[in-house]
Amino acid sequence: MTLIIDSHQDLAYNALTFNRDYRRSTAETRRLEAGSPTVQITQETTLGWPEYQRAQVAVIVATLFIMPQKYVGDHTWDTEAYATTQQADRLYRKQMDFYRRLSDENPDQFRLLTSRAALQAHLAEWEAAPASETVSHPVGLVMSLEGAEGLPHPRTLEEYAELGLHLLGPVWSGMRFCGGSYEPQGSFTAEGYELLDVMAALNFTLDVAHMNAKSALQAVDRYPGTVICSHANARALLREGTGERHLTDETLRALLERGAVIGVMPFNGFLLPGWKPGDDRSLVTLDTLAAHIDHICQMVGNTQHVGIGSDFDGGFGFPAIPQELNTIADLPLLGDNLRKRGYSESDIAAIFSGNWRRILERSLP
Repeated sequence: MTLIIDSHQDLAYNALTFNRDYRRSTAETRRLEAGSPTVQITQETTLGWPEYQRAQVAVIVATLFIMPQKYVGDHTWDTEAYATTQQADRLYRKQMDFYRRLSDENPDQFRLLTSRAALQAHLAEWEAAPASETVSHPVGLVMSLEGAEGLPHPRTLEEYAELGLHLLGPVWSGMRFCGGSYEPQGSFTAEGYELLDVMAALNFTLDVAHMNAKSALQAVDRYPGTVICSHANARALLREGTGERHLTDETLRALLERGAVIGVMPFNGFLLPGWKPGDDRSLVTLDTLAAHIDHICQMVGNTQHVGIGSDFDGGFGFPAIPQELNTIADLPLLGDNLRKRGYSESDIAAIFSGNWRRILERSLP
């Protein structure tokens, strides 16, 4: 079975906000959360360690994610929100500590990867003996900061790099550094360009996810280092109701010219605009997701620039995922849809893990 590298999961946020324990199975977490406010807020979990093993999820790009208080409002459940950069700095470090502790205390289940050599050795284990009923492996975690608006100063990244952070998306909401999903009217600010300069000096990988189209093009033009989009779909296939969240063909072309990899998202609301829980799940299938993969591959003429960025449990879960999916354990079924479209086994291996592996080997010191 082909290994999977998933370029986007908000594990620390969910663990610290909702007390989700990803060492458990999804069935156990669903049982414990049944009827709870957590399910009302973020739906049923799709993630768990046994399911990672069944899907051959070898590596997850695990985020540091916190929301500005202005977007939380009166929701007292969000203990990870911040109102000041001092609060944000504390919360970012808290999430880094969470990943380090998860790895240190559960070395048979999770492994924090902060170097290229560690990544390569980790993947070699999985490749030598894929996970099965009798064989299991730790899931590798590579940290990425999603939405840097809470940084005390761009140069704070120098400290974060020492703590093992090497990938960063400047924006989640928008305005401080550039325009984003929630503040789409902006463009790169002077401080935003300063942030890019600091990132480049530290060899950070730049993630343009959540940027508006104008800012994404500015970033791709300015940034000299590795560029990706960890989790977004093709706006051309969505046509309406998506705002600035997804990638225009112009932005895709700019990213592809820079050798970027784009992680597609199996979230029904980002595959069929207007879809909501309670709607017919058969309206969104894995073939809907495969169409976004195919759109990107057809634009560039090969399969080297698209991967999976599930964002599972990132504000949505079951049932807001394609019809064939119950948990992440079912994600390998996507390969069947790609085969029907004429993709080879080597193409599928590139999409499932090879392309992100190439990026991560370039990103880690």
